[in-house]
Order: sequence, then structure tokens, then C-alpha cells
Amino acid sequence: MEEKILSNKKNGMLVLLVTAALYIAAVAGLILGIIITEKGGLPVLLIICAVWLCVGWIPWMGLKVLKPQEALVLTLFGKYVGTIKNEGFYFVNPFCTSVNPAAKTKLNQSGDVDSRRGNLTALTQDTAASSSAGTNKKVSLKIMTLNNNRQKINDCLGNPVEIGIAVMWRVVDTAKAVFNVDNYKEYLSLQCDSALRNIVRIYPYDVAPNVDTTGDGVADEGSLRGSSETVASRIRDEIQQKVTEAGLEIIEARITYLAYAPEIAAVMLQRQQASAIIDARKMIVDGAVGMVEMALERLNEHDIVTLDEERKAAMVSNLLVVLCGNHDAQPVVNSGSLY
Repeated sequence: MEEKILSNKKNGMLVLLVTAALYIAAVAGLILGIIITEKGGLPVLLIICAVWLCVGWIPWMGLKVLKPQEALVLTLFGKYVGTIKNEGFYFVNPFCTSVNPAAKTKLNQSGDVDSRRGNLTALTQDTAASSSAGTNKKVSLKIMTLNNNRQKINDCLGNPVEIGIAVMWRVVDTAKAVFNVDNYKEYLSLQCDSALRNIVRIYPYDVAPNVDTTGDGVADEGSLRGSSETVASRIRDEIQQKVTEAGLEIIEARITYLAYAPEIAAVMLQRQQASAIIDARKMIVDGAVGMVEMALERLNEHDIVTLDEERKAAMVSNLLVVLCGNHDAQPVVNSGSLY
């Protein structure tokens, strides 16, 4: 389905004024026709004015108002006529109908949410809102932000993680959006869920050894937590491949929430804490060894005291205990001889 842009002239105001003037003239003609008929004249004027008063409202059905970044997809007896995209007050064929199968669909996204519900789902049908909106079948061309619900997905190591994404998108081809898929909003939401699952399964939550996330056969350091920009870019490309036929453009995708699932969050926190403790202890030991080495070198350099190997070992042990201990050392004064 190829999009056809209609370059209709903005004659809406002219048609509205002309039709309103004809209605006023018809009312005056109806009164005049009644007077002529009562005097024995032919009721031609009366009939014409009465017919116009009955059918004169039909041209008003062809009046369409478009705001900036809105489009109207028109069909005539089931045949696609074209799309109006520029803002203005238009007059089109009164028998043309506007088509937008996603007009009643409410997504958890900017400009298209049901504010009366506290807990928004990814897809909800609000009949009350749709009835109040009337027959508004305009297709929005604005950039929209779809914020899908958080999903629980297993990463490449089998750990369940919860992740949520925000997708910025817009309609670029109204004909494809309206006619190629049943409901382009629902289609987009489902494709976002599918693409998110496909990409998250490739990456571990954190850096893991012997994991290939790029598909080149070489282990790398890619992860959901450390490579969020790369993951978001791959999610965007994956969604774009799926929704091109629906006339949609994915501008950007961003990870808005990332965490371990509650059932393993406590265990993973202990694992991270243990890793942090080990790294901290390693840094402390490296520093303590350097300080002991420096102390022995200074003692030997200035000939302050001469220690044999046994005393050096005792001194090294005492210094390491003091420097690596978790608590402050309690000094002990030795008043006796060193030997």
C-alpha cells in the first residue's frame, strides 16, 4: 500500500459560509413559498427550499479541521482515496470516511493514556473515553513515547531480570499504518515486547567470563548493566525491522528500569557484596605489603636497627596484622630486651 498525499485546497471556510447562507436563503424562501402557495401560486419555490433544508447539511460532513502534525486517511466506499497531512480547514467529498483502526486504543505512552486509572497496563480499551472522543479518526504524526510494562526475562546465564524500556516512535506512512496491520499501536507494543526478549537473552546482567554477546565467536565484556547504550541500540534496530511494514519509525529506545528479579535479588546482592569485599581486601593487602617493604628498606638504609630473619618475620607479621585488621590495633609496650 503506497501513501497518496492529497493537495486539496483549504476551502472549508468558504463551503461553510456558502452553505450557511443557502440555509438562511432557504428559510426565507420557504416562508415566501408558503405565502405564494396560499395565494394560489405554484409551490415550486416551497418544494426547492424544503428539499434543501432536508439535504443541505450533507456538505457539512465534508468539512475537516486538521491541526499541526495530524493526518486524515480517507476512503470512498472502501477504496483508499488519499491522505491529508497539512494543517487547515478542508472540504472533502462528504461521502469520504476517515479511517484509523487504532483511534480507540489506549497505550501506556505520552498523549495517549487513560488518566483515570491508577495502574496503567500496556494495552487497554477504554470505551467511555472513546465514546467521548466521538468519531475522531485523525492519525497523529507527533513523536510518541511508548513506556511498556516491566518484563521478567532470563538473561544469557539463566538469571531472571526485570527490565523496562521507553521507545520514541512516530507514524511516517499513514497508508501502511492504517491498512497493512490491523492496529498499529497494538502491533508496535507487541513487537517491542518481542524485540526486548530477543536482545536481553543475548546478554548477561553483569560482566561474565566466556560470554559472546556480539556473535563473532569471541568472548567480550558486554552486559545489560555495563553496555546499556549498545543494548538499547540493538533493541531499537530489532524493533525497526519489525515495524517498517507498518509505516512506523523508531527514533530511539532507552532502558528505563533494570534489576534482578525479587526471587534472586538478595542472593545477587550478597554476591556483589562479597566481590566488593574481596576487591577491597586485595587493595588493602597490596598497600600493606608496600608499606612493610618501605619500612624495612628505611630501617636498613638508616641503620636504625639490625634485625635477623626471624625478627624481620615477626615485624612483618605484626605490621600486616595492624594494617590489615578490621579494628584499631592495641599497642603493647615491651620493656625487655629484643633478644
